[in-house]
Amino acid sequence: MRTGLIAQKLGMSRMFDSDGKHVPVTLLKVEGCQVIAVQTKEKNGYTSVQLGAGVKKVQNANKAERGHFAKAKVEPKKKVVEFRVDEKHLLEVGAELSVDHFVIGQYVDVTGVTIGRGYQGVMKRWNFSGLRATHGVSLAHRSAGSTGQCQDPGRVFKNKKMAGHMGAVTNTMLNLRVVSVDAENGLIAVRGAVHGSKGGWVLIRDAVKKALPKDAPMPAGLKAKA
Repeated sequence: MRTGLIAQKLGMSRMFDSDGKHVPVTLLKVEGCQVIAVQTKEKNGYTSVQLGAGVKKVQNANKAERGHFAKAKVEPKKKVVEFRVDEKHLLEVGAELSVDHFVIGQYVDVTGVTIGRGYQGVMKRWNFSGLRATHGVSLAHRSAGSTGQCQDPGRVFKNKKMAGHMGAVTNTMLNLRVVSVDAENGLIAVRGAVHGSKGGWVLIRDAVKKALPKDAPMPAGLKAKA
């Protein structure tokens, strides 16, 4: 199991395959993705790699964060994420990862936070049909209708679909195919949509339900040191 990457969602676009067919893609930007810390079996009881991405102003980082980044000798990062990895796939602190970590045609899982919709009714949130337009329905056409029972059991069951907060939850899109990798500009294009708003942070991992390509770099696709 290799580490993943931290990226920013730029938005959607489209490309054309060799047959001239239109392929909808989401563009993901990987920039300044560095290893901040490494957890080992002997010291921590498990193996993982902590990555950071994005530039954070020093004055916006607290004392603990400044000390943590100073120990790794990297500039403060906006987003910090820990990826579980196998012991043979551990990386050196300070190493910077490249989009070449993934290869064209590979399948990846992309995790992001869905766009928040605020408080919504049952028709928007759960696709309820609503009440009838006539026959006694008055000023309640978009309401949920009955939510419980009569005397027995006389309560509303848990997990009943009702109005409430919609969106702003972490979701993962599985098995998105990598269409293009642009190492010069740090861009990855994956087929289909990805959760989150433009500029939002997403995590890209090797697909758990697909085999890893044989030409995938091991232990990771690292950027050459200047």
